[in-house]
Amino acid sequence: MINKPIYEPKGAAKEYGDLAINIYTGCNHGCYYCFAPSVLRKDREAFSKVEPRVDIVESVRRQIEREKITGKLIHLCFTCDPYPADVDTTPTREIIKLIKDSGNHVQILTKGGLRAVRDFDLLDSEDNFGVTYTGYPLGELFEISPSEPNAAPPFERLNSLGKAHKQGIKTWMSCEPVLDEHDICNMITLAGYIDLFKIGKLNYHPSDINWKEFGIRIERLCRSEHRNYMIKDALRTEMNK
Repeated sequence: MINKPIYEPKGAAKEYGDLAINIYTGCNHGCYYCFAPSVLRKDREAFSKVEPRVDIVESVRRQIEREKITGKLIHLCFTCDPYPADVDTTPTREIIKLIKDSGNHVQILTKGGLRAVRDFDLLDSEDNFGVTYTGYPLGELFEISPSEPNAAPPFERLNSLGKAHKQGIKTWMSCEPVLDEHDICNMITLAGYIDLFKIGKLNYHPSDINWKEFGIRIERLCRSEHRNYMIKDALRTEMNK
């Protein structure tokens, strides 16, 4: 049994939410830029072997009841994806039910694409559904991205956002890390079904992007297009240099 599966994020993770749950032991999407293996002190092979954490659903239930957690926005997930590939994600659905039935709200971030749509019946206008979208050359938009080899294709993720928007669920896009700056600019200009953009730089890997220039340009674009947005701290630091 996990004593406190619901926890308060620290550091950069705090920018995403007040509380969070990590449902699975890792993620099998294979994104080269992923920070989670180092956080969990796992090599990438071990991190890619995904299963639900032991007794995760019952542990969440007990903590909610014990601490009388209610009225909170709980993020799914930081060190894993709530909808990994080729894994039974029933625990994700059960945890969403627990969150909602206790008067809390859920904030989802996934690269699982249409795998997440199954659970939209549990969500409402107080919940947030988001996808990670790093920016892609046109040829990768409808195909599996080599930078994220087991994640849903980018267009499928956009499709899931459109479905959530039609259902009245608040939508958001995590543009972190930005890999293709031009595509991110296009999304901000064109994607009216996205309620919030969170934009951050690529860390710990080389990039050809001039982060100061990109940050200034993207913020001006968000303002001119009247988009709700958040510049992540690491990118804001580059902008202020």
